Amino acid sequence: MRLQRNRRITPVRLATASAALALILSACGDDGDDESTDDAAQQAAGDDDGDDSDPEEVELRFSWWGSDSRHEETQEIIDLFEEEHPHISIVPDFTDWGSYWDRLATSTAGGDAPDIMTQEERYMTDYALRDQLLDLNEVSDVLDLSEIDELALGGGEIDGGLYAVATGVNAFTVVANTQVFDDAGVDLPDDTAWTWDDFYDIVGEIAENSDAYGLQPEGSNEAGLKVYARQRGEALYDADGSFGFSPQTLAGFWQGLLDAVEAGHAPDATEVMEFEGPDTSLVATDDGAMGFWWTNQLGALDGVAEGELELLRMPGEFEHQQPGMYLKPAMFYSISSQTEHPEEAAMFVDFLLNDVRAAEIMLTDRGLPANLRVRDEISTLLPETEKQVSDFMAEIAPDLADPPPPPPHGAGEIPDILTRIWEEVLFEQVSPDDGAQQFIDEGSAAIGG
Repeated sequence: MRLQRNRRITPVRLATASAALALILSACGDDGDDESTDDAAQQAAGDDDGDDSDPEEVELRFSWWGSDSRHEETQEIIDLFEEEHPHISIVPDFTDWGSYWDRLATSTAGGDAPDIMTQEERYMTDYALRDQLLDLNEVSDVLDLSEIDELALGGGEIDGGLYAVATGVNAFTVVANTQVFDDAGVDLPDDTAWTWDDFYDIVGEIAENSDAYGLQPEGSNEAGLKVYARQRGEALYDADGSFGFSPQTLAGFWQGLLDAVEAGHAPDATEVMEFEGPDTSLVATDDGAMGFWWTNQLGALDGVAEGELELLRMPGEFEHQQPGMYLKPAMFYSISSQTEHPEEAAMFVDFLLNDVRAAEIMLTDRGLPANLRVRDEISTLLPETEKQVSDFMAEIAPDLADPPPPPPHGAGEIPDILTRIWEEVLFEQVSPDDGAQQFIDEGSAAIGG
């Protein structure tokens, strides 16, 4: 579901650069909502001392991945930024997820990196360690991060520098289909107290009292393993970049899922391989009670499901040493270390993060906004499912553990390794114990651990 908004029509740009400068200066007399952006504009244009010379024409390239709707919304934001800064042109550079990383790697290696790029946590460290990202502390006079959620801000810190800032935040959760629970005569659990044993008991109770499955088993998403390990005082990655969990922990995580499959409480291996994203999932088709999903996927699930969907904490959050859930940056904005215009690039990132008008266009497509003020100001505009996500995130935030460190160099290979070995475990080609050790061996080689 999406909120219908009136499209902004980009006005014809001002005829002269001096008129453009006057527009920037006059904006300082507004109500203060865009004060930081306007100040940055004045600094970058060099007009603090009253110099009325034409500002330098600047062209910046901004890269991102995503759906057609994200591309359209991002272009609206670019148009809005260019209206206020006519001397800066933002060239869009977008593609789908599958093509994005090859394109970014090629352009960066060829010395033609986008000035502003969208990053993901598994690849960000690789780019930072190759000196391809700007330390954002160098543009702190332009880029205001004072209102960014502290639980998300640390996700962009690597070796003492800040190389990326979160666009927004998500959490990995259990999504429950309340219609399936009702049909089975089972009450929703108290997610502030349930354990992993409780979770699998409910999975079985659902399956034995209805025509639906209790669970869609998912053992290849590293987020689930990360939460499970953190609850036990371990981690997917330690601060030094090596694996921080035991093979027994991974084997135990997989064993619970396999037990549900073997008992008929979850679909078998062949059925599991047929699921392709939220649209075809058991929760979305009302054929299953629960599944593991990111909070920003609730809208896609809800758009298909007939039953009402409920977000729940992961089981075991208060069972062991600490909570395992955390706020994960949905994605990041970074600036190329090779950009010829770092201040203007920082102005645009500041606009993306801190201008409420940009957030009114994007809403939660890049995660629940990382800027706490902006998050609050757009709350009344959110469609029902996104409002549900916002309320859930506010509810769980006080109970969350500190976010994990950024993944190490080579972490981009881990999802493929984990998926391949999980499928071998699921099809009983290898035991959970042997598969866990195989994953640690192969994964350690990939990350140099």
